Amino acid sequence: MTNKSTIFFLLLGAVILSSCGAGKKLDNANAQIADLQTQNSQLTNTTSDLKKQVSDLSTQNKTVTDQFNSYKTECQKNEQDLKDLNQALNEFTQNVMALQSKIDSAEAEFNDKGLEVHSENGVVYVDMKDNLLYKSGSAKLSEDGKKALANLASVLNEMPKLKVIVVGNTDTMHVKGVADNWSLSTERANGVVRTLVRDYQVDPSRLTAAGQGKFQPIADNSTEEGRAKNRRTEIVLNPDWDRLWESVKKGNK
Repeated sequence: MTNKSTIFFLLLGAVILSSCGAGKKLDNANAQIADLQTQNSQLTNTTSDLKKQVSDLSTQNKTVTDQFNSYKTECQKNEQDLKDLNQALNEFTQNVMALQSKIDSAEAEFNDKGLEVHSENGVVYVDMKDNLLYKSGSAKLSEDGKKALANLASVLNEMPKLKVIVVGNTDTMHVKGVADNWSLSTERANGVVRTLVRDYQVDPSRLTAAGQGKFQPIADNSTEEGRAKNRRTEIVLNPDWDRLWESVKKGNK
């Protein structure tokens, strides 16, 4: 083989080898491109999912924020309502204390004669023993009883919104000349109401009379001292609960 032939075959082999190497590189490059395209597609899907999650979280955050703002507004309203109600209760309590003090002053001369004033749960009670108001076993008012009622009426007429309940009570001893102690307690309460209306011009629409006979004792009826405590007339003064109730309803609107 001549030198020219040898050179020809060597060049031909080099071209063939070079061609094979380029083909492999191209295949590798194509494989890399395909892999990168797959990764890009995955990243695109991941990005899309993340964007959707961000959108969902933004929506949830707005919902939670709106709920919080609504709750905050409701809390502020309830706080103001509670403040208004406490103010109304404080005023109510002060009115009850003022009423009790006013009656105490008006009835000072009878404080040691069987008359007692106290308050409980926003209600003022004026308790009068039977020896102050009546003669024993009678529903007829005594002179001291009338004077005590006159003093009370002067306070009642200054406070026209007060509701008044007069409740008669007796001990367990039967009184001659009356059907039973229940009748006696009722008639005594009626007598107080009649006197307040007829003699001292208290509005009758404010007054209620009731008799509980021997059934609401505050002491032991087996002793004379206990029976004396049970023979009493309770005058219950109910302050302006309507105004307080209106404050509660206003706060609930």
